[in-house]
Amino acid sequence: MRPEAPHVPFPHAWVSNSIMVARSVGKARASQTHYLTEEMQGDYHYTMGPYSSPVLHVKPGDRIVVETRDAFEGAIRHETDKPSELLRMPFLNPQNGPIMIEGAEKGDTVAVYIESMVPRGENPRGTCCMIEEFGGLTGTTYTAMLNEPLPEVVRKIDLDEQHVYWSKRVTLPYKPHIGTLSCSPEIDSINSLTPDNHGGNMDLPDMGPGSVTYLPVRSPGARLFIGDAHACQGDGEVCGVAVEYSAVVTIRVDLIKKWTIDWPRLETEDMIMAIGSARPLEDATRIAYRELIRWMVSEYTFEKWDAYMLLSQCGIVRLGNFVDPKYSVGAAIKKHILG
Repeated sequence: MRPEAPHVPFPHAWVSNSIMVARSVGKARASQTHYLTEEMQGDYHYTMGPYSSPVLHVKPGDRIVVETRDAFEGAIRHETDKPSELLRMPFLNPQNGPIMIEGAEKGDTVAVYIESMVPRGENPRGTCCMIEEFGGLTGTTYTAMLNEPLPEVVRKIDLDEQHVYWSKRVTLPYKPHIGTLSCSPEIDSINSLTPDNHGGNMDLPDMGPGSVTYLPVRSPGARLFIGDAHACQGDGEVCGVAVEYSAVVTIRVDLIKKWTIDWPRLETEDMIMAIGSARPLEDATRIAYRELIRWMVSEYTFEKWDAYMLLSQCGIVRLGNFVDPKYSVGAAIKKHILG
């Protein structure tokens, strides 16, 4: 733990005008920077809940530099590897944490600003693969079919802080985000593949550097979990796997007292978003839009039915994943429309 100068500027200037800064309790104090290394983390977690031992205690406004592992905890090393021989479902998406946030109580909201995401290692590589009975276009344990599983295919992908080198033919932009971000549920311990109203494995591409995610606090200290870094991902994560990679993720955490939200929310420079997770996919979309309408009514002085009709004209839907035990959808509106 190393001291940081007070009022460190935000790398993304707009954050100074965010909901987090306007309403948080940590904005006026000198922050500290903490380092959550692999060694400090020890065992990574495959559930988010109130029963695991904390690895770090921080104060609102502090920065945390986190060493995340890839979704397979490094088990898939070669393109000749077979995921079925190396992976054991549902032990995927290893999580750092829990991180305890001083003063967080049930009914509060934790704000997580993602400052940066940098590939780890001298020659960083990502992994994408096809896993038996997993993905959007195959039979799964939740969508039972008699067809044979799709073939197991592994791709190892070179990457850096500018590009993801998919193949000789295709180079993609490096556009990282966090796939799994969560506070603890109040009583349940939920596996790290499953999103719900606590957060979890939402896989929303907007949840990257320059975004602020708001998570409901339901357990003392909030018990923050983070992991599952993606170097890039399309809407839906259709084959079930993004470009999974190990990363150094720098976040700032803060606390908004007595701001009680039912589902995760997200803020970027130009939009606000409510996030819903459920099956079927339309129910996740309904949750997200309902929560966005409630937000517009409670804090932006819209009348409910006006907000409902307005979103029919300008609402934005982002598909997180439709491959996990529950699907995630973000419903958003541009800030300039809110006035």
